[in-house]
Amino acid sequence: MNYILETNHLVKKHGTAYRVKNVNLRVPEHSVYGFLGPNGAGKTTTLKLILGLIKPDEGDVSVFGQKVTAANRLAVLHQTGSLIENPGGYGHLTGLENMQIVQKLKGVSEEEILRSLKTVRLYEQRDKKLKNYSLGMRQRLGLAMALLGDPKLLILDEPTNGLNPAGIQEIRELIRSLPKERDMTVIVSSHLLNEVEQMADHVGIIHHGEMLYQGPLSELEKKGSNLEDVFLLMTGGGESL
Repeated sequence: MNYILETNHLVKKHGTAYRVKNVNLRVPEHSVYGFLGPNGAGKTTTLKLILGLIKPDEGDVSVFGQKVTAANRLAVLHQTGSLIENPGGYGHLTGLENMQIVQKLKGVSEEEILRSLKTVRLYEQRDKKLKNYSLGMRQRLGLAMALLGDPKLLILDEPTNGLNPAGIQEIRELIRSLPKERDMTVIVSSHLLNEVEQMADHVGIIHHGEMLYQGPLSELEKKGSNLEDVFLLMTGGGESL
């Protein structure tokens, strides 16, 4: 199996407490990898370590078959799209103008902006100022920015936050379609079991900064288990997502 992303004994501490402890992710190419865990489990910290937004205390990250270093980080990020925590932007600018800022950074065409806006169903609101966007619209604009340039790897941290049920379904269907239609690999984090089950074909479960399970979703189904059973078993049955 070809892995588009691997982390090797990734560690991040806050004082003496572990935020991430010896995490070894293995993300298969052209998969939707569901990164599952309760709030505070270490999901966002791990994704920030992968993107180089924070530095690990130990371990390393390999993307596209090469170890990420200070020298090649920008080249790797050029092929990576991400939406981490709350999407940013300038409130006094329109959605389109915010997209054009990212367009210049990524060096893509105006047509690519319009395509991305249509993909997330924000094309009709492109001339509306960002400060007048709802939280769900901001979330979709952040996803449109992440899709610019057709990255090989797309990293999404809780992408359905703030969306109504119809919006959640739209984003879910979009994420499922990306590996085949755009030749992408998607990592999507969530604290919701049903979201991961409906989007992912591979899953990693993290709790207190440590990986509890990693593998194909189908392997759990073959064993007659579901994600909730596995999570409760591995945490002693005392907590739930």
